[in-house]
Amino acid sequence: MSNILILGAGRVGATVAEQLVYEQHNVTIVDDNPANLAPLTSKLDLRVVAGSASSPTTLREAGAADAELLLAVTPTDELNMVACKIAYQMFRVPTRIARIRNADLLAHEDLFSEEDGFAISHTITPAQVVTDYLTRLVKMPEALQVLDFANGLVQLVVTRVTEGAPMAGKPLTAFNEVLPNTDRRVVGIYRNNRYIRPDGDSELHAGDEVFVLAESRQMRKVIGALHVVESPIKNVLLAGGGNVGYRLAKALQKDYSVKLVEADPGRAEWLANELPGALVLHGDATNETMFEAEQIHRTDMYLALTSDDEDNIMSALLARQMGARKVISIINRSRYVDLLQDSRIDVAISPAQLTIGTLLAHARQGDIAAVKPLRRGAAEAVELVVHGTKNVSRVIGRRVDEIRMPAHAFLATIVRAGKVIMVHHDTVIEPDDRCIVFVHDKLRTREVEHLFAVKLGFF
Repeated sequence: MSNILILGAGRVGATVAEQLVYEQHNVTIVDDNPANLAPLTSKLDLRVVAGSASSPTTLREAGAADAELLLAVTPTDELNMVACKIAYQMFRVPTRIARIRNADLLAHEDLFSEEDGFAISHTITPAQVVTDYLTRLVKMPEALQVLDFANGLVQLVVTRVTEGAPMAGKPLTAFNEVLPNTDRRVVGIYRNNRYIRPDGDSELHAGDEVFVLAESRQMRKVIGALHVVESPIKNVLLAGGGNVGYRLAKALQKDYSVKLVEADPGRAEWLANELPGALVLHGDATNETMFEAEQIHRTDMYLALTSDDEDNIMSALLARQMGARKVISIINRSRYVDLLQDSRIDVAISPAQLTIGTLLAHARQGDIAAVKPLRRGAAEAVELVVHGTKNVSRVIGRRVDEIRMPAHAFLATIVRAGKVIMVHHDTVIEPDDRCIVFVHDKLRTREVEHLFAVKLGFF
């Protein structure tokens, strides 16, 4: 259990606080607006402090002297930076994470150093996290989720089995015949929202939601065995030219035909100057006439990226009704995401849920390289680095079938010295292996982290 101090009770701060309280950490959250704190105290077991994140007095009152981790996620980059500096210089908080949105600041890493800068241990840019995630979905339209591990060497992809796919109606053992030279590991099957732990005899049905791990360079072939291959995305229409819309258009404009719709005329003019490879339109994405004029029926992928959940939902549903092939919507309210994920919107994304994995990796026990929420946070995939020797580790030097994994936890893949190894019962864990574990029930994640952490006394 860690003492964690969160500065900023906005969407990201509140979502992270809820998750950390759920994991039984001691959480204190600071915000200068008491109205932002009131809803948290009524539903979460945490401490709140009203005050400025850059005030030494406020930080002292919030327990900075005893904090092991500080998350500065206020809406202002400069405030987050100053808070980290004060937390380090006055209270020696060991780990300090700041949300930084300004690309100009991010380009100067020396600003974040402990010696001469603002003493920021790690920076996080939610808009870039979301942009990278959406870019992967554009490149792999058959997927519901695409997650990278081990610096991009391994991917976990979630897809639905479709009628006519090579693996539809077959047991998992048939993978060896369908893809004889491609190693992969199915770590989870969900049928009618019920989890099925996969084994060789598990038969895949059309409509099943399948979680599969493979080398990134092999993943497209693996997906082709589960889902009838769709034609590549060519025409993309984005609604909303905010931080995410701008970054995504910039990332896609060289390889795709990109249109971006922005309601604010001044912002639209700025975007047009900054995005020479995209067509920027001033208009309302909930307007049926605009969709007709832009031939939405010829659009391969429509992404609703405004800051208004209702507008995103309505425009995505309208785009689908008018013929867009695939629709994706950003939804900030997590309850909306649960309602819409299996509707006519192909993928509903919570930016806060995407961001939280990056933050959780620093709050967990052991050497956690990545935490990736799945199924709207109900499940997780965790990348752990194992250290030590057989004497101080519960896993090093042991075969996989000798390791007592918690129920609903699935050790699937190891990356060893840049080589991807799909785990078998006789695979032996070695020091510095990067182990990727799928956990169906995130309540069991702590048990997994404890299992892979070195025993007390190693350091």
